[in-house]
Amino acid sequence: MNALILRSFLVLLLVTKPFLAWADNQILILGDSLSAAYGLKQHQGWVQLLQDTYESDKKPTILINASISGETTGGALRRLDTLLAEHKPTHVLIELGGNDGLRGFPVTRLQDNLRALISKSREAGAEVAIMKIRIPPNYGPRYTKMFEDSFEQIASETDTYLMPFFVEQVATQPELMQNDNIHPNADAQPILRDFMRKEMANWLSQAKN
Repeated sequence: MNALILRSFLVLLLVTKPFLAWADNQILILGDSLSAAYGLKQHQGWVQLLQDTYESDKKPTILINASISGETTGGALRRLDTLLAEHKPTHVLIELGGNDGLRGFPVTRLQDNLRALISKSREAGAEVAIMKIRIPPNYGPRYTKMFEDSFEQIASETDTYLMPFFVEQVATQPELMQNDNIHPNADAQPILRDFMRKEMANWLSQAKN
């Protein structure tokens, strides 16, 4: 009887372990329209495509997409406490700043908000990465440089993992962009997925060390 119970327990453990391990990496993505599948159906966006890949590969990673079109660093900061309490992520990726720049917000405000997003996420026990963002030179070279340099500056100052701008590789190819020339189209999403799959792996590997 004891042997039968032990055997049943071992079978149950083998069946349930993959499901328990599935939540090893829970990545909260704080993004804007570039990660919110703007102009597309949700299943076409790079986030869902990457989640599908993780599931197919049985990777213990869940992507929690909290991206909103038009989101700014300030908007995300106002939502962050609720998101952290609800999802309890192990990692937070900050893909924000583009709308701050397009609206000409002060660079100091962008930097303060990035610091606060990083600090709050870490206080909740999450590893953090920020993505470097590029913007069109609408506000002149001085503002553009100050804006784009902010991401490296904050990453260095806070010892935060810095990802390269993922849209840069498709932005110069009109056939991969929507008519607004700002948002990647459906054909570009698998390219973004593959890029982010590699960058996520690099980040997760470094975060464990």
